[in-house]
Amino acid sequence: MVMMTGSLAVRGMVVWLTPQQGGRVSGPPEPDYDYDYTGTAFLPPRTPADGQAGVSLRRFAPGAWRTPVEGIIVPGQENRSQQVVPGCLVVITEGVRPVAFLTVEEVHAMADDGTPVIPPDPLPLPVIEPAEPVPVPADPVEAPYRHSTAAARFTSTHSSDSIPAEPLTAEPNPDELIKAANSL
Repeated sequence: MVMMTGSLAVRGMVVWLTPQQGGRVSGPPEPDYDYDYTGTAFLPPRTPADGQAGVSLRRFAPGAWRTPVEGIIVPGQENRSQQVVPGCLVVITEGVRPVAFLTVEEVHAMADDGTPVIPPDPLPLPVIEPAEPVPVPADPVEAPYRHSTAAARFTSTHSSDSIPAEPLTAEPNPDELIKAANSL
């Protein structure tokens, strides 16, 4: 989690509102190589009146209503205690009118020189070698566990003479079910 105590570099997805939704009359802004789109923003549950921040966006597709974007969020002087985390929603405004929504995917603090402070990758997890396989008894009559009454039933009812020659199927023969039920 990042507390907005200074400028933050963010990456995410911006969705521009249509004019019918109250967005920009001219549609999505056209990015320019010399200038970034700048506006105001707030993070809900705040409002433009009590949580306004500055926003600058760049590297977005020209004329696209929904596009990946990079940007900088700069909190207002009295509004530094907002949490900006991946997954949060930033409402971009022009004045107090919402014109776009930015869903934050990455957040990085900004250094004094304006470059993002990217934390180092976490250490790789250690590789765990598999243990040696447990030997399985070759004798099919040998029970897989010995401390249960089930083991005694297993060894007494399964001898090599009583194993059927045909493989078992998913649907048993109804006559065999009736015969088995009568033998109980």
